[in-house]
Amino acid sequence: MTTPPIGGALGDGVHRLTLRVYYEDTDFSGFVYHASYLRFMERGRTELLRSLAGDQSDLHRDARGLVFVVRKMTLDFLRPARMDDLLDVLTWSSELRGASMHLSQEVRRNGETLTRADVVVACVRDGRAIRLPDSLRRSLTPSIPVVG
Repeated sequence: MTTPPIGGALGDGVHRLTLRVYYEDTDFSGFVYHASYLRFMERGRTELLRSLAGDQSDLHRDARGLVFVVRKMTLDFLRPARMDDLLDVLTWSSELRGASMHLSQEVRRNGETLTRADVVVACVRDGRAIRLPDSLRRSLTPSIPVVG
């Protein structure tokens, strides 16, 4: 069995991060606790940005304090995951605006979608929205992803 790269992989416009569900991710019922999906998706967004622009700490330093904040998130929980499941977190750009990127995400198990999210992430410096850096904008240009 081939081990996936630790930070996931970007291909066909979609970033794919594989992770395992641990006991700490579940609730007393044995299912993944709803807030754990937020952490899984945060890791997916972080690894997407890392694959496109390097470490966020470097981007923060080089862009004089630029940070990304989640402005809005809509989630749809379709099916539960359980401890020891291997999950794929898929992340892709669906729309770019001046100071924000709209990302779509899915958490899947064996190709079956368990959770979907639409996320609006704002680019901020000193508490104010700023335009996404051009280099990141070029890298995130939405395309029709091959999600399969």
